[in-house]
Amino acid sequence: MAWLSRPLTVIGLVILAHGCYSAHEHTVLSSTSVQHPTSPSATSLPLDIYIETIAATLLICLGLVLGSGTPEPIQWHTWAGKIEREGDSTSGDADKELRSNPFNALEARSGFINIHKLHGDFVKYQQLGK
Repeated sequence: MAWLSRPLTVIGLVILAHGCYSAHEHTVLSSTSVQHPTSPSATSLPLDIYIETIAATLLICLGLVLGSGTPEPIQWHTWAGKIEREGDSTSGDADKELRSNPFNALEARSGFINIHKLHGDFVKYQQLGK
């Protein structure tokens, strides 16, 4: 349905632009014309402009929905399983690395000091000093 989505979206945008132009033209004409005190409010938009705008918005939404791709899984185990199957392959491809496990930075704990390693180094330093 990709061939149908673009024309629907374009037609909807053209109709929406026409509705906006019609609303602007109506307000300009109603502000310059002489208003009769007995007539209803001349500044309210006609019903056909409302209908045109709503129909155009629905056409645009339909075109965008038909043109969207297949949805990604939102179940955690499906998503996490897919990431784990891909593995930690850092091939240098920035696009693939951005799609890899988003928790790699948390699991690596690059901002934390490894206290156990530092303690072991300190113990070795003390033993060498004696």
